[in-house]
Amino acid sequence: MFRLGTNRPNRKQNASGSSGIEISELDGVRALHIDSVTVQSAMRMNAPYDLELTYSRGMMSFLLFKPKLREVLVLGLGGGSIPKFIHHYLTEMRTTVVEINPQVISMARSHFMLPPDDERLQVIEDDGARHLEAHPSSAELLILDIFDGQGIPPELYSQTFFDRCVEALKVDGMLAVNLWGSDKNFDIYLSRIEQSFGQRVLVLPTGRPGNIVVFAFRRVPADLRWTTLREQAKALAELYKIEFLEFVERLRDNNNNTSNRLII
Repeated sequence: MFRLGTNRPNRKQNASGSSGIEISELDGVRALHIDSVTVQSAMRMNAPYDLELTYSRGMMSFLLFKPKLREVLVLGLGGGSIPKFIHHYLTEMRTTVVEINPQVISMARSHFMLPPDDERLQVIEDDGARHLEAHPSSAELLILDIFDGQGIPPELYSQTFFDRCVEALKVDGMLAVNLWGSDKNFDIYLSRIEQSFGQRVLVLPTGRPGNIVVFAFRRVPADLRWTTLREQAKALAELYKIEFLEFVERLRDNNNNTSNRLII
């Protein structure tokens, strides 16, 4: 979730007629808004499959720990930036997206170039919490990117919800959550994630305006040495043009570690 700067973009209402969903365009970037000026998702028009917002690139840091996973479950679609990136660049992965709002799904397809469903992408209109409960042990990676016009719905991220996140993952699965650092409930959500995942948690601040990605693991990754992480980051950066080396340093600055390795 990203807040607009001082320049006012051109705004127009969703073609579907929904008063709560709008798009804007500014300097070659199209953005999705839901019930507020907050940017829920953004796409650079001349690079539609790349990740425009820093937090979304930070979410891709799961590749530092799980580069060969296959089954991805995403709760919250927005403009579809992350599923679209995975579908375009990470062709060995199969992604299921659960989005409760059919108008968001329509907008992602009509205005943000989200591809149609195929053997590697399925978008389901459903309640995310209900989907988790009905599909235990189904995902190697679970991505939570759930915001409305007021931020994260506070009633959603309960302790029971995060317990279900654990249950929805395979035995060596991991969770990636996009949180807003200034959210008054941030510490509560982080504590609940830590409790559900037995403290096996890392935080990755992605810079202004305050998105913090939280990674949680059912099992501690096998190799958390800085030499390994930096080698992986360098290789991934060359492949995907994402600042993985910078994200490794932010992990070092914001989590327990020694001179040799991250500590979870």
